[in-house]
Amino acid sequence: MKARHFFSSLLTSCALLFGATAAQAAYPEKPITMIVAYGAGGSTDVTARMLAPFIEKYLGGGARIVVMNRGGAGGEIGFAAIADATPDGYTIGFINTPNVVTIPIERNARFTLDRLDPLVNVVDDPGIMTVHGDSPYKTVEDLVAQAKANPNTITLGSTGVGSDDHLAMLLLQRQANVRFTHVPFPGSAENYRSMLGRHTQICGQNLGEGLRGKAGGDNIRILGVMSTQRWDMAPDLPTFKELGYNITMASLRGVGAPKGLPPEIRAKLIDAVTKAANDPEFQSKARDTYQPLRILDSEAFSAELKELDGDFRNLWREFPWLK
Repeated sequence: MKARHFFSSLLTSCALLFGATAAQAAYPEKPITMIVAYGAGGSTDVTARMLAPFIEKYLGGGARIVVMNRGGAGGEIGFAAIADATPDGYTIGFINTPNVVTIPIERNARFTLDRLDPLVNVVDDPGIMTVHGDSPYKTVEDLVAQAKANPNTITLGSTGVGSDDHLAMLLLQRQANVRFTHVPFPGSAENYRSMLGRHTQICGQNLGEGLRGKAGGDNIRILGVMSTQRWDMAPDLPTFKELGYNITMASLRGVGAPKGLPPEIRAKLIDAVTKAANDPEFQSKARDTYQPLRILDSEAFSAELKELDGDFRNLWREFPWLK
């Protein structure tokens, strides 16, 4: 009887172990939601929808990813939705700097950085300032001269308080001793359309957005790029440092998940996203749509977010950008 009980227990344990292994191996068994914390048509949305099919390809097993836009509050709603999700691998999303770092610094946010698991960074898109092609502002100095002569008369759109666009504006104000009127928008597409419609005079945005607009025939002028050196996709575009302003600002956009993923699922997601981002076809599409790629593994991505958190906390102590 004891022997039969022992073998029965052993068989049951093996069956349970086999079942658990089979369940893990079957991931994903249902569609995966990929959250974009901004509206449709913006840079993150473009990247997400372009990358998703390649992640599906490398996950295999008929994997399906559904991109869901959860815009609002500068990205807080979408980032919180990722952080609050069950950590089972069926909710992932894009996390964007600086907003994912600055929002918990500036207010009691619905998420904190340590509740997100950075898996793979994909894009590193430097900031720019764009005006309508018919604007009287041909250069950054034209802009500064007008702002000095007429404080608060030039409107500058951004993707929200604490965004890279907003912080870049504050840095220019500080270094040039000028004042603009800040106009926050829920996403980059709305911000860009406002400038095209001449409702706002300057569009703070990212390089990829501006270059896509120009390639699509939009009548715009890019005044400068906030990278450390000229970008190979726009070699004639001067950096703000060249123009006399110590402003470097960019948006890292990578895939993250809620903290606490099962190790096997986390490893599978990281492997699939890494292979997707390095896929030659995706990289070709990214270049054709002016998306500056910078692929970082989880460790490097996490380290960069931690460094940015320290930098922006220091900046907040110097001049809180909500005041």
